[in-house]
Amino acid sequence: MSLVDIGDIRLNWRQWGHGDITVVFIHGNLACADWFELTAARLPDRFRVVGIDWRGCGDSDKPAPTTDFANYAIEQHAADMLAVLDALAIEHCHLATHSTGGLIAFHMLLAQPQRFGKILALAPACPSGIPFAPESHVFFEIMKASRKNTRKALALAACTLFRIEHLVPGAEPKYAEHVTASQRDLFERLVDKTCGVSDGVWFGTPFHLNRAWENGAMRERQAGIPHPHLVLWGALDAFIPRAEMEEMTRCMPDCRLEIIADVGHSLNIEQPDLYTRYFVDFLSA
Repeated sequence: MSLVDIGDIRLNWRQWGHGDITVVFIHGNLACADWFELTAARLPDRFRVVGIDWRGCGDSDKPAPTTDFANYAIEQHAADMLAVLDALAIEHCHLATHSTGGLIAFHMLLAQPQRFGKILALAPACPSGIPFAPESHVFFEIMKASRKNTRKALALAACTLFRIEHLVPGAEPKYAEHVTASQRDLFERLVDKTCGVSDGVWFGTPFHLNRAWENGAMRERQAGIPHPHLVLWGALDAFIPRAEMEEMTRCMPDCRLEIIADVGHSLNIEQPDLYTRYFVDFLSA
């Protein structure tokens, strides 16, 4: 565990490799930097990847949420990431994002565009945000109530690791036959890490994603992002609509969408070899 002090809190960060190509990995909601582990084991030596746990996630500090989860806003996470880059003296890098990490990266690109090169966005939460019904907090309360419930819900984010007949209400998700020991071990560890996140993440992230959706102000700013983007989206993704990916691709000046069959929300742990190929090919060029 390596903690960096960014003022009011300390964030945990991990590094894989010591190459000349620096990439910062920004994980998604209810997650941590460990979601990059399977890819890290497959990378060539020319890469250096830095993964940062959000505030409230992984081994980072977990401050109590304030009114309206203001200290867990997407903009706050973006400011935290930039502060870590300052502390680690990373002046320029590429970004690899997953899910809500994509929206965090969007704010980073707007704040300091000169600092970043290419963006590999896996199933990103778009600048338009994600709508959540007022009663959605009940789902997260149920999910948080026990490790068993957390595991069931998290299985939907990596659906192809499990037998499809077990991804139904009341069933206990069981691994599919093709799943490797490293995938199983990592997934169970990710479940444990998710159980420990702050209420500011459990309930603050959907609050702020919905606020972004209702506000809509960031949607119009997509056209002002010149950074090359490669968006990866699994056709079985139950969380991010395809239409949002297509809109993002149309609106941004240098954005390409790859739709991948037979994978869900988390290509990086469902098919790490394939994700690594995209990662290396796009960020090496």
